[in-house]
Amino acid sequence: MFGPDANRSFAMKIAVIGCGYVGLVTGACLSDFGHSVACVDVDSSKVEMLRRGESPLFEFGLRSLLERNLETGRLSFSTDLATALDGAAAVFIAVGTPTADDGGQADLTHVMNAAAEIARAATGHLVVVTKSTVPVGTNRRVAAAIREANPELDFDVASNPEFLREGTAIEDFMEPDRVVIGVETERAGRVMEEIYKPLQTRDFPMVVTDLESAELIKYASNAFLAVKITFANEIAALCEATGASAKSVSLGMGLDARIGREFLRPGPGFGGSCFPKDTRALASMGRSGGSPMKLTETVIEVNAQCQMRMVEKCRKLCGGSFKGATVGVLGVTFKAGTDDVREAPALTILPEIQKGGAVVRACDPKGREWGEDVLPGVSWTEDPYDCAAGADLLAILTEWNDFTTMNLERIAGSMARPRLADLRNVYSPEEARSAGFVAYEGIGQQGFLEAG
Repeated sequence: MFGPDANRSFAMKIAVIGCGYVGLVTGACLSDFGHSVACVDVDSSKVEMLRRGESPLFEFGLRSLLERNLETGRLSFSTDLATALDGAAAVFIAVGTPTADDGGQADLTHVMNAAAEIARAATGHLVVVTKSTVPVGTNRRVAAAIREANPELDFDVASNPEFLREGTAIEDFMEPDRVVIGVETERAGRVMEEIYKPLQTRDFPMVVTDLESAELIKYASNAFLAVKITFANEIAALCEATGASAKSVSLGMGLDARIGREFLRPGPGFGGSCFPKDTRALASMGRSGGSPMKLTETVIEVNAQCQMRMVEKCRKLCGGSFKGATVGVLGVTFKAGTDDVREAPALTILPEIQKGGAVVRACDPKGREWGEDVLPGVSWTEDPYDCAAGADLLAILTEWNDFTTMNLERIAGSMARPRLADLRNVYSPEEARSAGFVAYEGIGQQGFLEAG
């Protein structure tokens, strides 16, 4: 490592640009480390909400973390970047990098805008840290843009990709598998190590490398996890065709330490704010760099096919046609523990069911607010039993606790036709049959379809 900087104390002032998912979690956790953190966002209404200790997004433990650090004064929110940068040792860029209109590359508009704002507002030395997920070479672009706009500014750049899982983001930040830092200078390295000193003290691994490697570690990690998920889903389809059990196969594979058990559980395909856009961006980087990411490109294609396979499972349970059916859907977020519906499988599956002529009603403990905006024509209920009542099919898309402990007999008894598409394998075929369901489809196991 780089060793201590005798001119710095541990606690330092840090600015964070962007109060979205990554920026908000980063700012709150860094302030909990003891740093003075000023988070900046252009959305004044969001800033006012955060000043009151209210979070614009749902994440376990985040609100209490905000309240605690607002009360101590270590955490603040504003729209004024110049004030936030005054005396700051580092500024984290934590803005969105959505997929560009070409459907592949990451859109760096917000990142480059943040770089321009830093160049205009900064005075003393600081480390410009890119926390956003960005393609290889972006940190050098950020440095060049700042240097061109403000040649007199004394600054360093650092790459510090995030590895936060929605639903466990606070834990992931506070107890990480690793912290990845890409730097070019010892000065930047020392600042970054001091920022993360509480984690070093508890011996969490820290990978210090060059800028390009740090940028690529993020994409390579997410793409590999997407490969595992997609492989598990392909194996599940093969299990259905051969009579094998995907649960047993995944367990037998995962107990091999070289493979590991994580991300081998089959389901309706991956979604969310990271895997879809990051696999597309990696594929785009490969094409642009003359080194095609053929495996990643296949994963993208197979994941889309997996989601359509879920539609066909539901269609099969409806007798081959959705026309005139009422379908209840439990869960629209891409996973339990978050209100995020971005690129969730539900956004593909539900419109296809509607297109086939079905009436769709949905229930989700946290996803309704955002789901209503992206799933037009869907009616909503607050209770899974209301969602199932009178339905011809009930589909489970997200494994919220509310849906794993239901009274299946009550559910089946309330339906017009008790048929279950369990796309998360929450319940076994035996449980469904004994509860009174006449048809069942899971993932990677044999379902049943009784006559009549």
